[in-house]
Amino acid sequence: MSFASTLPSAVLWGVLWGVLWGVRSTMNRNANAARCALWQARGVAIIDVPGFIADLKDHAQRHGFHVHDERHFVESYSMRQAWEVDLHPEEACGGPLDLHLAFEVEPRVIFAFEDQVLELAEDAEPEDRFFFPLNFTWSMPPLPSGPDLLVLATELAGVGGTDLPIEVSAIDSFASVTDAAERTVAIVGRIEVSLSQIFMGSEDLCEPLERCLDVSRYLLDHVPRWLS
Repeated sequence: MSFASTLPSAVLWGVLWGVLWGVRSTMNRNANAARCALWQARGVAIIDVPGFIADLKDHAQRHGFHVHDERHFVESYSMRQAWEVDLHPEEACGGPLDLHLAFEVEPRVIFAFEDQVLELAEDAEPEDRFFFPLNFTWSMPPLPSGPDLLVLATELAGVGGTDLPIEVSAIDSFASVTDAAERTVAIVGRIEVSLSQIFMGSEDLCEPLERCLDVSRYLLDHVPRWLS
């Protein structure tokens, strides 16, 4: 009689399941490594996203912003990436206004754009079919005398114009039931950046950055009254 036949079936199944789970884990790790290598070999060769972010920071500085920090995030499974940049207008080095820039990269969009580029005839330019979101988020301290949201949204829509659509929202918080509400206002500007323009080196963010500076200065002019 073999040793295996003397073991209970539950024990045998447990051993087999452990072996299969180990093999599956190894395969998953190898698949993730392959995805990472594919992303590095294909996506970066087509579009230099870190170079675009470096140019974007230099461009923002030419439009009157100070850059303070930059972060780069990579999701280990999907390989999605995000770049975040902290900056503010030159006249607001001591606060109370901060500006947060976020650029999100989806690998599947990169691969689809690469397929389009590889199918192009010589000297042909890719179409504007693929885009990445670029978000501008302004942050301020809680505002004891917060603005009327409808008025603020209407005025900022005029400042941002069509080059930088603006969304305004707010959260009212109470330290205790007897305290007055403190309003935290969230202001977000959203645009889309064309991959074909990044590829051709023809992206033009001058107008969005100018509108971004106009929105920042508008907020700086009004925030002292909101904080009083």
